[in-house]
This record gives sequence, structure tokens and C-alpha cells, in this order.
Amino acid sequence: MSVEKIHTLVIGAGQAGVAMSEHLSRNDVEHLVLERGRIAERWRSMRWDSLVANGPAWHDRFPNMDFPGSADAFVPKERVADYFEAYARKYDAPIRCGVDVTSVERLEGRPGFRIETSNGVIEARNVVAATGPFQKPNIPPIVPKEAGVHQMHSSDYRNPKQLQEGAVLVVGAGSSGVQIAEELMRAGRKVYLSVGPHDRPPRAYRGRDFVWWLGVLGKWDGQPQAQGTEHVTIAVSGARGGETIDFRRLAAQGMVLVGMTGAYNKGKLSFADDLARNLDRGDQNYLSLLDEADAFVARNGLDLPEEPEARLLGPAVDCVTNPLVELDLRGAGVTTVIWATGFTSDYSWMKVNAFDEAGRPKHLRGVSPEKGIYFLGLPWLSGRGSSFIWGVWHDAKHVADHILIQENYLAYAPQD
Repeated sequence: MSVEKIHTLVIGAGQAGVAMSEHLSRNDVEHLVLERGRIAERWRSMRWDSLVANGPAWHDRFPNMDFPGSADAFVPKERVADYFEAYARKYDAPIRCGVDVTSVERLEGRPGFRIETSNGVIEARNVVAATGPFQKPNIPPIVPKEAGVHQMHSSDYRNPKQLQEGAVLVVGAGSSGVQIAEELMRAGRKVYLSVGPHDRPPRAYRGRDFVWWLGVLGKWDGQPQAQGTEHVTIAVSGARGGETIDFRRLAAQGMVLVGMTGAYNKGKLSFADDLARNLDRGDQNYLSLLDEADAFVARNGLDLPEEPEARLLGPAVDCVTNPLVELDLRGAGVTTVIWATGFTSDYSWMKVNAFDEAGRPKHLRGVSPEKGIYFLGLPWLSGRGSSFIWGVWHDAKHVADHILIQENYLAYAPQD
């Protein structure tokens, strides 16, 4: 069987792969993008039906193409996927869909890598893993299968009608968990929400969306403050035109908040006694951003309307002052547990020296110590903004420029 040869192979045609293709094309780097599904597949098939982008359209986009419609709208997931397809067409991205990559290995005695795919073998000088962070759904092994409740990951949730009758426990209070929990509550379900440590920014303040505030306050370039803090969840929503997440308000409307999910024993699930502490931490994060915003307005003399009511927190609720430390699932009528507990990475198919002992990519702004291997689409790849669509675009430019610089070095020959 013949071996296809390409200069740079990009694996994954989500937002990272599409952005990477644009920048490689601008640098005149021959490349190919492989995608096991469709372009932006995860936006289509691994999100719930009512999901919208967490940032407004004017901000959560690539710089060279606007979303159609209102710039302040929060775009539904299908239109986000359509946007990436249109962007790929705009730059004539060489994307090959329906191809699964099964192995990446370094070639012996010469530069480059051998890539085995479901459509044959490819050799490439560079490989960009643009598969993103949503690779393997993480369901903690807490509740056994014989517990008699249906368990699913948030990536498999679509809408309330999908679930059998009964109460629902949602574990995880980041953007996905809290939006799913509120949707289920609005559909008339009894909902328990397990809340861990989180950041809780205002959706908007003094007439500006929080993404604008993070920009002018210089927070998009921020780095994790300590090991592990890069995984702290952020509770923010673009649903219903965008709203600030207030867990106490949700509790006042009927949602039962509990602390971090602990152990399961004989039909009962225990919870840590940390609910009030987690909510207080989220409130402190929220109020600190308001303080910084007010200081910025005063320092720069901006004419932005004051908003004192934004500092009013939700009411005291019984589930916080007298938190549940244990829940009898059957007794409470819980028939479904939704694990909004994120994802783990799976790079077992990349047989290269680019990972630490835990299997996590080693890189500096996407550039691996394994020459010719790059990563793109990971949270905090270069900073806080890397998790957003526009941030991925800028990360891709850095990686593409690095590939071109290395190519120029290799092309150098001393003059006679």
C-alpha cells in the first residue's frame, strides 16, 4: 500500500483544527486536516439541544468572520458548528472527514512521523494534535451500576424528555452542570445539584458583558495561580439572552443544593460539608470582579451606569443553612444521575515522547519538547483565553508561526 506524504498533519477539525489550517495556509505550509466525524462534530453531537455559546457573538468568534445576526446574541450550538464549516470553506481548508487516526510514531533515522489511519498510512514532518480537551467523558466510579439509577455524562444529555420520570441529581456546577440542572428544574423536575469549588463571574456589569471586563482588566492572559487551579470550573451562562448564575436564587426557586459528592453506601449517597464554603468562594470571586470593574471605571473616567443592585446576593435558603450530608436516592425519587464532571485526555494513540508521567501533554504554548509534535485547543494553552474560540485562533497562529520558523531553519544553506 502506498504511503501518503504531507508536510504537516492536523488531527481534528473542530475550532482548533480549522484555525490551524487557516494559519498554515497563510504561511504557505502544505498540510492536511483529518477528522473522524464532521467539522465541529462535538458542537453537534456532544452538547445538549438548547446549548448556546457562553460568550456573545461579537467576542466568541474568529477575528476574520462575524456571526450572522446580532453581535450581542449568544449563538445556538448548531449555528456555531455551521460557522466553523463556513470558515473552513472560506479558506479552502484541506479537511478530510470520516478518517480516524489510530497511531502516531516517530520515523526511524529520518525526521517526521508515521501516522496510521482508518484510510491508510501517512508520513508527516509535523503533527498537530488539535483534538481538544473533550476526549474521554469522566464519570467517577462512585455509584455502582446495581444502584438502580440511570447514570449518564453531561455530553450524552440532550433534553428533559430524554430522561425517565423522577428526580435528577446533577453532579458538577460548572457551566454545563448548572445550565442542565436549571433546564431540568424549569421542565418541572425535582433537581439536586452537587456544587464544588467554582468561579462565578457576573454575566454583565455596568452595561458590559463579563468577557469585555476580562479583556480590559487584562485577565485573558492570566495563568493558573497554582497546580490544579486550571481545572476550577466557571459558572456562567448565555442561556435566555445571558444571565448571571446565582446558586442561592436557584435554590430559592426549588433546586436543592448539596456539597461535593462523596461515597455511596447501601442506596445512600453522601456529600461533603462544604456547600456554604463553596458558595462563599464563588461569591468572593463575583464581588472581587465588581470591585476591579468599579476601580477601572473610576481610574479611566468612563461613563458607565452604576449598578449597586448587582451586589445583592441571593437569599438565605434552607438547603445551604441546613445542608444535606446524605441522600437516599430511592427514597428521594432520584432516577437519573448526570455527571457534569468534565473529561480526561486520552493520547494513548500518540506513541511519542511528549507526555508527562500522568499522560498529560508537555508543551510551552503548544510547542512540545518532541520536535515536530504540537498541541492545540487545550485549556490554558497560553492563558485563560485559550478556552474561548478567539483564543484558540491566536494560539493556532503561534503554533503555525513556530512551524514556519523551524522550516526556515531547515531550509538554510550557507552561501559559497
